Amino acid sequence: MISLILLIGLGGAIGAIARFGIHTALQSQMDDFPLGTFTVNVLGCFLLGALLAFSELRPALSANTRAFITVGILGSFTTFSTFGAETFELIRTKETTLALLSIGGNLFLGLLAVLAGRALIKAAL
Repeated sequence: MISLILLIGLGGAIGAIARFGIHTALQSQMDDFPLGTFTVNVLGCFLLGALLAFSELRPALSANTRAFITVGILGSFTTFSTFGAETFELIRTKETTLALLSIGGNLFLGLLAVLAGRALIKAAL
């Protein structure tokens, strides 16, 4: 278990550095639109989708390798990719109501949580 945690931590460092590099490079190109975040989220979703399909068709990757890539690298690169993959799985298994709840809940409650966090700190300071 310790080795898996270390693998995920190493992957997390790689994903965070990759996110920072891509975000920084792209965001300097555009001030109005969050192009860096947008690109990282879409790219992360693509990579996770490709890896999941590869794992289904050719289950050659060990559980530790999958965790290193999916939880570690892609998890720190963007959690949006996990959201996309989980929502896709709900849609694929015809759990449409749960998919819509997940989409609405993540977006609405996520934005509401940002607002609440800001309000809490502004009120405290």
